Amino acid sequence: MESDLAEYLDEFTRRDWETLDPGAVTDPVRVAVVGLGWFARDWALPGIARSPYTEATVVTDVDGSAVEAVAAERDVTGVTPEEFRSGAAADAYDAVYVATPNATHLEYVRAAAEQGKAVLCEKPLEATLDRARRLVEACRDAGVPLMVGYRMQTDPAVRRLRELLDAGVAGDVVHVHATMSQTMLGELGGDTDQWRLDPELSGGSALMDLGVYPLNTIRFVLGADPERVSGRTRSEHEAFADVDEHATFRLEFPGDVDALCTVSQNAQHASRLEVTGTDARLILDPAFYEREDRGFAVVRDGTRVDVDFDQVHQIEEEFAYFGHQLLADEPFHPDGEHALTDARALDGIYKSAETGRPVDLSDDAA
Repeated sequence: MESDLAEYLDEFTRRDWETLDPGAVTDPVRVAVVGLGWFARDWALPGIARSPYTEATVVTDVDGSAVEAVAAERDVTGVTPEEFRSGAAADAYDAVYVATPNATHLEYVRAAAEQGKAVLCEKPLEATLDRARRLVEACRDAGVPLMVGYRMQTDPAVRRLRELLDAGVAGDVVHVHATMSQTMLGELGGDTDQWRLDPELSGGSALMDLGVYPLNTIRFVLGADPERVSGRTRSEHEAFADVDEHATFRLEFPGDVDALCTVSQNAQHASRLEVTGTDARLILDPAFYEREDRGFAVVRDGTRVDVDFDQVHQIEEEFAYFGHQLLADEPFHPDGEHALTDARALDGIYKSAETGRPVDLSDDAA
């Protein structure tokens, strides 16, 4: 089986989207980073620096001490949120990366759009479907490109899985299973005073924070969008009294392909995606966490092949793609309209959890 797969897995980490010579880039895209939480500090800023197509030049956050510290550490310009929104430092950046709590994405993206800057916004787009729509409209009306931070789509392991499915290695896809879980409070030091537990800021917890990963990754590898969704949420601990602690959901794709997903903010750490077809199973395990090496396996007729490949820095790949597409004047695949499909699906799953009935997404496609 290994020889059969070799043609598809050769040069596993290749950037199949790259047309520019990274060594020839002299003027990378200058990025303003909005929001300096742990992810931006530990992953996004290093990813921007590692990418040959981007450089961070401006940072802002509601925490002035964080701005001061990061500005000094990274030798960039620090501004207040008010100064950012007013465009006081707009000449110092070409694009804006928004990594603030979900319900604040709209205000910062709108400000960037009004300044004529390209935008990379973290997912999910916003805390509600209505605000997500307004965010996409703001960029569309201003004529600025919007990419959404689906880092799984630029991960080589996910791209190779999609290529194998397109090549028919798995046969006809029958079903998909995915899971993503973590002990959120334990991993964040037990802090319950955080925006992910505030429904006004987050829009939800397990589904919004974790569920978007399997949802979007499955859409990407199948090259299809769910037509119908259903789901169930539950919360057992006081810290999650106002948001979903655990969630299970079903995505119904064209061709009677079902995807069954489970996510949890309070369960043992896990991250797995398995696509089962008539001829083979394709497995990513670990799958979704940026801080874990991804595992890639193909199982066919009782034989399992685990692919050994050089791991990449997921966020470097994401920012490399973002900067490359801007410099090459090429469109992004994970754009705002693409992300609105996720927003509609998440909204539908929450509605299903409330009513106990499936939700047809075609009813809300406008």
